[in-house]
Amino acid sequence: MAPALSPTRSHHVAVIGAGPAGLVAARELRREGHSVVVFEKQKQVGGTWIYTDEVESDPLSVDPTRSVVHSSVYRSLRINGTRECTGYRDFPFVVRSGVSRDPRRFPSHGEVLAYLKDFAKEFGIEEMVRFETEVVKVSPAAEEGIGKWRIESTEKEKKVRRDEIYDAVVVCNGHYVEPRHAEIPGISSWPGKEMHSHNYRIPEPFRDKVVVLIGNSSSAEDISRDIARVAKEVHVACRSNPADTFIKQTGYNNLWTHSMIESVHEDGSVVYQNGKTISVDIIMHCTGYKYHFPFLDTNGIVTVDDNRVGPLYKDVFPPAFAPWLSFIGIPWQVLPFPMFELQSKWIAGVLSGRIPLPSKEDMMIEIKTFYSTLEVQGIPKRYTHRMGNTQFEYDNWLASQCGCSETEEWRKEMCLANGVRKEAHPETYR
Repeated sequence: MAPALSPTRSHHVAVIGAGPAGLVAARELRREGHSVVVFEKQKQVGGTWIYTDEVESDPLSVDPTRSVVHSSVYRSLRINGTRECTGYRDFPFVVRSGVSRDPRRFPSHGEVLAYLKDFAKEFGIEEMVRFETEVVKVSPAAEEGIGKWRIESTEKEKKVRRDEIYDAVVVCNGHYVEPRHAEIPGISSWPGKEMHSHNYRIPEPFRDKVVVLIGNSSSAEDISRDIARVAKEVHVACRSNPADTFIKQTGYNNLWTHSMIESVHEDGSVVYQNGKTISVDIIMHCTGYKYHFPFLDTNGIVTVDDNRVGPLYKDVFPPAFAPWLSFIGIPWQVLPFPMFELQSKWIAGVLSGRIPLPSKEDMMIEIKTFYSTLEVQGIPKRYTHRMGNTQFEYDNWLASQCGCSETEEWRKEMCLANGVRKEAHPETYR
């Protein structure tokens, strides 16, 4: 006869961030019977989806003394996946009536924020959130017992500094804040302006300029077309293009795709690997972001090395601290909201003792095997958390752990069909 399941345990859990990951984490933890406090630096829920005209004083966002702006959303941004695929599994992203609601299948960032606020309201999440509260330090509180964590935070309004003990911490602080940059030979003596897409909001400042964007992700695609409406010329360069690439983009007479920049020079010129030389006013790095946990002090046990957060079992638990420290939202090139939901269910169930984890040793063996596989396949360390087409396999594994249904076939098919359309018709797929 199988032994009876032990009763589930309730813990006091801190969630860092009230964006899409933190909101669903709070809901799932409370559903599982845990008590939850969500720490949020901003005045409202929504994380990176809270649009602001404000940009950082340093356009490259490298000055450590700068005042950091959390959002990377630009004014024209629309989601690049359908609303049906984007929504949480059990709270569909449906069209809702309202003065400012956007009914399109690929709505604007404002509609995503409205959806997240609807979610928070529906599940009473705001009552768990401490707004305008910054987490300064998260560290193991060994003197309080195994698995305890000390959280030091400051509350903006009251200028109160708190020092509290929690049983577990779930990190949901997003990864669209600390920019990565391309290395460009000769850049120190190049006289033009450099910036990162983190600080792009509207096309107007680029009127009649010659602009180079570096990158081939969604932001480079979107922003290049946004700017092309007003700029003199727009050139998109990226590492993944063959060296001889020089392609005029459809729909514009001033937009070209190139291979990577070979060098830049004191006279303002930019030389590409395809041999073209162009005089340029502005270089914009659309080169993504670094994982950044400035508050987390694990004594070097959890590190970020060339954008690999590790060691993490299944991109969530560091074995040395499992299950008392976890991360939601580390994988990229995914449908984020449904994945956050499944990761949250898994974490909540593991913390309550309902879902077992392998031993620390077995988790480490699996992580090392995974790292070796990436190495053998020639996948750079910085792509450790890129999922792409393996995301549904990952989501289904999470679902199996939680006793949930697998990803719906329609969601997979719609996601894949949208990817094909986006590739073939980047200008009109929406």
